[in-house]
Amino acid sequence: MPDLKDELAALRIDREPDRRGAARAVGWLLVVVVLGGGGFALWRVVTRERPIEVEVQTISERAVGTQAAVLNASGYVTARRRATVSSKITGKVVEVNVEEGMAVREGQVLARLDDVTPKAALALAEAQAEAARRGVKESEVRASEARLSLGRVMQLVKDQLATAAEVDKAQAEVDSLAARISLAGEQVRVAERQVELERTNLDNTIIRAPFSGVAISKDAQPGEMVSPVSAGGGFTRTGISTIVDMRSLEVEVDVNENYINRVKDGQQVTAVLNAYPDWEIAAHVITTVPAADRQKATVLVRIGFEKLDPRILPDMGVKVTFLREAAGDAPVAARPVTLAPKAALRVEGEQTYAYVVDVNGVVDRRAVKTGGVDGDRLEVVAGLSAGERVVVSPPPTLASGTRVIVKP
Repeated sequence: MPDLKDELAALRIDREPDRRGAARAVGWLLVVVVLGGGGFALWRVVTRERPIEVEVQTISERAVGTQAAVLNASGYVTARRRATVSSKITGKVVEVNVEEGMAVREGQVLARLDDVTPKAALALAEAQAEAARRGVKESEVRASEARLSLGRVMQLVKDQLATAAEVDKAQAEVDSLAARISLAGEQVRVAERQVELERTNLDNTIIRAPFSGVAISKDAQPGEMVSPVSAGGGFTRTGISTIVDMRSLEVEVDVNENYINRVKDGQQVTAVLNAYPDWEIAAHVITTVPAADRQKATVLVRIGFEKLDPRILPDMGVKVTFLREAAGDAPVAARPVTLAPKAALRVEGEQTYAYVVDVNGVVDRRAVKTGGVDGDRLEVVAGLSAGERVVVSPPPTLASGTRVIVKP
């Protein structure tokens, strides 16, 4: 007889397969959700509008009382007094007393050359001069003796004890010795000039600074040969050091000959060094060189700094702005003037606008009202403020709300 307990166990319903199916369904649902979210994100990335790369400039201001610009140009800082110091003679360098950046004064010894040979030549010349002087003394003694002999002979002639021929002979001896003394004197002067020459050659072995300034290069080392002219197939130096007088710094710019009529002597100029773009330096036009470059169609203009500064160095690049001459009765601006680059402004009909880039890189098209011209910039009466960034030469596809990337 079957056991009742076994029969009841056989009637039990096994629910384990249902739980496995539910878990499997939940897993597939999660997979579908993940794939769907990933696909949506990928679709957003692919279909999202890509930022446009643009060039921007910052809106600037012209200070109160500052004149508007009439011309912009670029050039370099130059020194009117600059020299590569060399020797007057060819010789071997034995000592160099200058380094780059060292301040030197006029007459300071920069280098010395080997002076063994010049010293020996000077000693020889001095000995020759001394020998010539002693030769003069000897001739003077003999001349004195010859005059005494002449006197005795003339006395003998008076006593009729000597002939006229003996007188003539004694007189000739006196005249000969006088001429010899004169020649010896000239030889002494020649020897003394030779001594001076050898002293000059010895002094030429010492190379001194021709003026006070700053050494910007050291071109020779001890042991090298130097010469005032190029020699030795490039193995002979022609200079010891280059010295610049920092008090003679100025700016040289090439101005297009079409705009040279805007430049006047004494005209006020603002200079900005490429190394310090936020530093405006007051300057003025020294002169316009009265000659044009036929190939470049430019005219050289010299510009002087109102006040020199240690930061101004030779051969630095500089941008200059020639300022408009103030009219006698023209009123001075009571407040700063906002300036925008011409390339950032666009005109449609009677409306002028610019694209302003915010901190998030989004463009906003903004209407602008302009005034006068200031070089390559326009005076902005309304619509823009100093410090804002505007797109320069905006592309045709640029529109308000577009996201952009600023070119470095």
